[in-house]
Amino acid sequence: MANVDHAVPQTTRDPSGLRRDVGLIGLMWASVGSIIGSGWLYGAQKAVMAAGPAAIISWVIGAVAIVLLALVHAELGGMFPVAGGTARYPHYAFGGLAGMSFGWFAWLQAATVAPIEVEAMIGYAAHWHFAQGFQHTDGTLTLSGIVVAVLLMAVFVAVNFFGVRALAHTNSAATWWKIAVPLGAIFIIAAGHFHGGNFTSEGFAPFGAKGVLSAISGSGIIFALLGFEQAIQLAGESRNPQRDLPRATLGSVAIGAVIYILLQVVFIAALPHSAFAHGWAKLDFPGISGPWAGLATLVGLGWLAVVLYVDAVISPGGTGLIYTTATSRVSFGLAKNGYAPKIFAQTDKRGVPWFGLIMSFVTGVVCFLPFPSWQELVGFITSASVLMYAGAPLAYGVFADRLPHFARPYRLPAGKVISPLSFVVASLIIYWSGWDTLWRLGIAIILGYVLLGSYAWYATSKELPDAPRMDFKAAQWLPVYLLGMGVISALGSFGGSGKLPLWWDILVIAAFSVGIYYWAKASASGTEEIERSIDEVVVVDMPAH
Repeated sequence: MANVDHAVPQTTRDPSGLRRDVGLIGLMWASVGSIIGSGWLYGAQKAVMAAGPAAIISWVIGAVAIVLLALVHAELGGMFPVAGGTARYPHYAFGGLAGMSFGWFAWLQAATVAPIEVEAMIGYAAHWHFAQGFQHTDGTLTLSGIVVAVLLMAVFVAVNFFGVRALAHTNSAATWWKIAVPLGAIFIIAAGHFHGGNFTSEGFAPFGAKGVLSAISGSGIIFALLGFEQAIQLAGESRNPQRDLPRATLGSVAIGAVIYILLQVVFIAALPHSAFAHGWAKLDFPGISGPWAGLATLVGLGWLAVVLYVDAVISPGGTGLIYTTATSRVSFGLAKNGYAPKIFAQTDKRGVPWFGLIMSFVTGVVCFLPFPSWQELVGFITSASVLMYAGAPLAYGVFADRLPHFARPYRLPAGKVISPLSFVVASLIIYWSGWDTLWRLGIAIILGYVLLGSYAWYATSKELPDAPRMDFKAAQWLPVYLLGMGVISALGSFGGSGKLPLWWDILVIAAFSVGIYYWAKASASGTEEIERSIDEVVVVDMPAH
């Protein structure tokens, strides 16, 4: 492919059927609105119970990890401004099998976030009497709670049917609120209730390094920081994707990381000593089911607690809304690549992939059954999310070697170092999720192969024009990576048998990941094959040349 700088047409209707109506603020706010969701309502409490005040270190490590992944995505997003981008980069680099696999990981991640946000909304709503029958004491939903959850999912889908322009305006308005409320809580609570002794009185790191590391995945830190990819998923609807995608991606991560680290510091400092006198793992105070609102009440800021309870509906609701959008765009991308039926790529008169929205609703409803509590869903989605992100560094390495001539509106500094490092980091985050989460993820992966693989076999046997080309040679490393991660997790110290002790397990994961990274680069599709895959998409999805 020639080294061209794609110009964006002035028409609002793209040849793919999507509308290019979203500007820089809409893209950035889509990502920020996804990052500032239920994670801020629960993240600080869950993290400090897992790691003590050293949870601050956990947040910093998590932020660095996400920045590394976002840097890689920023360059790829500018190179390939297509809808559902994270599901499509591995398709270009490694052909059909890898593309189908990472496409499924991306869809699985997007489809399960909205139910998590609904869980958070219902959990905080328990403050009001009318909502107290929606959850059992262990956090699982009652029958009436499931009914409410289904109705909330239906609202997310209904708003999305108004089109991306209406969605962008709705989300932007909600995101201004979502940023203002946590920042307000930080400064108002810290102004009169900052106790520096809280950081050391019961030990700064009472659970050691293992607590710090396990908090990154297990307590929701990575889950809270995820969401930067929403701008990339909407690339097919961006007015100027090459300019705006890198800015939106990196800007959203910076905003989210600063807010979350400040939230953790203030949450720890504002607590009365009686709340954690028996140890951070036994943190307890009146209203802890809604941690920040409960803390505001505890320190005599009842009016702020009311604002926070209202925000507990708006913040998760906004995130659930945008992830419902992302789910339909990822399935749109899967269909465009031939991994899913073409009905997923059909759009209505507003440019909305209508069938993908309906299926996102169905999937969200199903998620309330096997994973009914917020914490269980968070553990599952964190590993699914990072598994999806792991495909981007691999694809980046391939494109750096095979497509040096391709236009890059944003070029990642030291990319040949950051790319393998970000893949190692992604593997570590997956591992820190724990064996109990990973074996469930393994079942979901097998289900995806059955569903998408069945369609691929059908399309190939019927010689359909959109039948995907399954390149097993280019993806030979993938089954080894998935099985290897499972084996290491089963033997490791994060929910596994413990035969692989702490630090040795991290060394093994790092060495294994580096080996997979360079194996994947060596076995990837050739330049001509990659360019052919890209050209097939450029015709219908990317801005006109």
